[in-house]
Amino acid sequence: MPQSKQNPNVMETGSRIETARLVIRSFTIDDAAFVLELVNDPAWIQHIGDRGVRSLADAREYLSKGPLASYARNGFGFNLVQLKSTGEPIGGCGLIKREMLSDVDLGFAFLSRFRGWGYAEEAARAMLENAQQVLGFDRIVAVVAPANTRSIALLQKLGFTYESSIHLTPDDPKEISLFVWQKSRLPPDQDLA
Repeated sequence: MPQSKQNPNVMETGSRIETARLVIRSFTIDDAAFVLELVNDPAWIQHIGDRGVRSLADAREYLSKGPLASYARNGFGFNLVQLKSTGEPIGGCGLIKREMLSDVDLGFAFLSRFRGWGYAEEAARAMLENAQQVLGFDRIVAVVAPANTRSIALLQKLGFTYESSIHLTPDDPKEISLFVWQKSRLPPDQDLA
């Protein structure tokens, strides 16, 4: 398995990335039950928004129109994050290309029982490295609700800096914070074990 030259803890194999504790892979339709749980997590609804996913059929449609369509259109998207040791799905992390943003957007979300263990940082670092070394991106943005202090702290730890407040759509009254990461700002890698 080829290892990343910059980070020996990240190994890439096809459509998956492995870190010391995690496997990050493309979602499939078979992940609908997990998606149903993830997008209905109270923190997802509070900070990301209610996607109206209430059934397995809704989750399959969400996957088809979201991550799966992004993989086909862009070659990347929002991915499933699972524990390497057990294969249990714990969250999602990946790159999203939104029409209203000129740059790709790093997104992440984890079920509440898996927050506070460093999994989001580990997955996000691996995605940033992949975005830089494999996909060739030098600039990545992240959008976050101003009240989501945990995600903001993580973005800053990863080397993102606040750029501005924006509206994702012209008719959206809610302002969100836009953070930017640039290749030169990636902090030295830390032990991800």
